[in-house]
Amino acid sequence: MNEYYPDELTYKSPEVSHDGNPHETLPVKNNCGEVNDELSQLRSLLLGVETAQLEKLYERLENPQIQAEDISRLLPEAVILRTIQDQKLAEAMVPTVEKAIQSSVKQDLNVLSEAFFPIIGPATRKAISTALGEMIQSLNQTLEHSMSPQSFKWRLEARQTGKTFAEIVLLRTLIYRVEQVFLIHKETGLLLQHILAPHVAAQDPDLVSAMLTAIQDFVKDSFKVEKGEALQSLQFGEVTIWIEEGPQAVLAGIIRGNAPQELRLVFQNAIEKIHLKLHRELHDFTGETKLFSISKAYLEECLEARYKVPSNKRYIYAWSFVSGIAIALGIWSFFSFREQLRWNAYLEKLNSQPGIVVIQAKKGYRKNFISGMRDPLATDPYLLMRQASINHKTVITQWQPYISLEPQIIAKRAAESLQAPKTVSLKVDQNGILSATGNAPRQWILEARKSWRLIPGITKYIDNNLLELELQELQLYKQQIEQYQLLFIEGTTEFLPGESNKLPNIVLAIQKLSSLAKSLGKDVHFEITGHTNITGTEQRNMILSQARASKIITYLNSQGINTSNFTSMGIGSSQPLNTGLIEQNQQVNRRVSFKVFLIDAHN
Repeated sequence: MNEYYPDELTYKSPEVSHDGNPHETLPVKNNCGEVNDELSQLRSLLLGVETAQLEKLYERLENPQIQAEDISRLLPEAVILRTIQDQKLAEAMVPTVEKAIQSSVKQDLNVLSEAFFPIIGPATRKAISTALGEMIQSLNQTLEHSMSPQSFKWRLEARQTGKTFAEIVLLRTLIYRVEQVFLIHKETGLLLQHILAPHVAAQDPDLVSAMLTAIQDFVKDSFKVEKGEALQSLQFGEVTIWIEEGPQAVLAGIIRGNAPQELRLVFQNAIEKIHLKLHRELHDFTGETKLFSISKAYLEECLEARYKVPSNKRYIYAWSFVSGIAIALGIWSFFSFREQLRWNAYLEKLNSQPGIVVIQAKKGYRKNFISGMRDPLATDPYLLMRQASINHKTVITQWQPYISLEPQIIAKRAAESLQAPKTVSLKVDQNGILSATGNAPRQWILEARKSWRLIPGITKYIDNNLLELELQELQLYKQQIEQYQLLFIEGTTEFLPGESNKLPNIVLAIQKLSSLAKSLGKDVHFEITGHTNITGTEQRNMILSQARASKIITYLNSQGINTSNFTSMGIGSSQPLNTGLIEQNQQVNRRVSFKVFLIDAHN
């Protein structure tokens, strides 16, 4: 806020000096209307030379009734007017702006980053594009000349001079290049601006500028030179200095090689644009060169370069050679990488195999080496090589035999030692317990119960789930006999047509079952039951069913079968079969059925 006092009008908003200390309060106007020197300086800084247009601003500023809103409206206009006259206001605001930026960054970094984001991206992409373009140009020219006969001479020169081969190639294929451009004030001879081409080392530009001015003055003073004439070029070996004069400034370019005359037009165009843009600054020049930084854009247009372009044949040959090498390296890398993957997969598979212990594995240039221990029952390592597509001729192996106690190997050893049939499955757990499941002949089962103790690594043998093949076969015969049924004509003991053909098969099955049961130490009892349908009285049906059962026993006895262990009985119609149809029910119930009982001999 601005505070006013009765005796003296004082502006209470302190200014900050460059050292950070506030100045004292500036009196604006006393009661007598006198204006002090400090206010005059402030006016000069903001408004510059008084003009008729500024008198109104002064009158408004000197008004004791002025308000802060009035100053806010006048201040932008005053700043614009002062900026048009000179750069003092901008220079005075630099410390304040710098501190404001620092304060903004400390408070919130995102504010400035978001503000600069739209220009940072394009500027970065432009810089990267320029750098890549220069690199590609250098690489192209280096490759184009790397296969030529001169390349060997250039490589020797690079070694002697300490420069890179690429630098020598660019130098020797150069037609011309503008390496430096100077902008010199014509009247004072002072250097206004100086630019360099990339990768060019330069001496002190001020010294070079002074020397050029001295040479020009020497030529003008020593020789009869017509008015308006000027020194246009200087030649020093392969370096040429082209000079283009303007009314108030001189443009000088340091050129290596033979530049075409068209380049003169570029120089002339640049000096004309500089005079057009900076005419006032050149006319009022007092030694301050910062004002001429905007001339860099025009000077950079003069930095031209041209190199010899080799024939397409050489270019294609060089790139073909490099492409061939790249393709060869790519193919070699692909196969090497594939072989390494195969080798790693093989080692991983080998280490996972039971009965194999890899102690050492080395991969060489042409030969690979593996050493370790292997149980004779373990998987053949050469089989794994073929599965991994590895040539076994390139692998040297050394395997020491040993007895593996891994469960998978113990199971293989047990199957080999006991000569287990294919119907038997053997498994070994981590405790060395051998379990046998499946079906096996009785004799093998008895032998296995004796021989398992001789197998290394087995602590116990279990065969509870192992069935004898003979018992299984005995059960099959039993089921086969019990499935037979013989059907009769109603009211008689005569077979239905075709039923008598079953009798030989029944006899054969009974004989085999009896013989097998005897070998297994089991007793067999057969029960033959006669049945009738519901037709007739119960008493008559009981007699008829018994007669049918007796007929079968009589037939079996006639075939040489001992029927002492056979029992026959008639049950009439007490156990009928139901097929769903009345006629079929009557037929199937006129039958004889069989039942077999297996009993252990010791029972």
